[in-house]
Amino acid sequence: MMLRGGLVFMSDTRTNAGLDNISTFKKMKIWEEPGERVLTLMSAGNLATTQAVVSLLDERSKLPEDRTPSLMKAPSMFQAACMVGDTLREVIKGLREGGQRADSGFDATLILGGQIAGSAPRLFLIYPEGNFIEAGEDTPFFQIGEIKYGRPILVRAYDPDLTFASAMKLLLVSFDSTLKANLSVGAPLDYFCYDVDSLKAEHIGRVEADNQQFQTISTQWGNALKQALDTLPDVALNTD
Repeated sequence: MMLRGGLVFMSDTRTNAGLDNISTFKKMKIWEEPGERVLTLMSAGNLATTQAVVSLLDERSKLPEDRTPSLMKAPSMFQAACMVGDTLREVIKGLREGGQRADSGFDATLILGGQIAGSAPRLFLIYPEGNFIEAGEDTPFFQIGEIKYGRPILVRAYDPDLTFASAMKLLLVSFDSTLKANLSVGAPLDYFCYDVDSLKAEHIGRVEADNQQFQTISTQWGNALKQALDTLPDVALNTD
């Protein structure tokens, strides 16, 4: 999510290969060179694909500059997004050419956001084909994975002037709606709030399922919805 004050990221940690094979994996990766750049990548889709992409990007970021392109040397966020898209396409192509047949099963979608010194923060949604779109005034936030349950809340309540505290509250309400409707999404929830022009990774944390603040927000939101429904005018039924 893009705000005037920076960027806010939140991801769940549940992965599953059927109801009897549910695991917890971190879906958010942060690269930081304090004072020079901060980049954040979030993933949804095939776990083997997303882990391979993150591992490749991480390994290449530690190699000498003349060996291979690196996120830590990319001159702009646009070039970083191109690099991530190319890596995603490379991994998916390798899996498909490795004798596997379920092509769609290798797909993954990524969100890349951050800031490089000398330019403004930017946010990108990267598709399995490696192409991407950028967030802007008309599309100030991106979702990947299971989006339909939490999206209406974001569409109604998003405001670019939200504080980080208010944005966190909004995202928790959005995730709460998804958690209650879909078993493929689950806590704990990882988050990162990035202050514009800070060029350092602060405000990083994890919200566990039993977090008291999260539970209070969930309960009060549910009660508020019921109260709001009660205040709406009754619908006249046709008696013919």
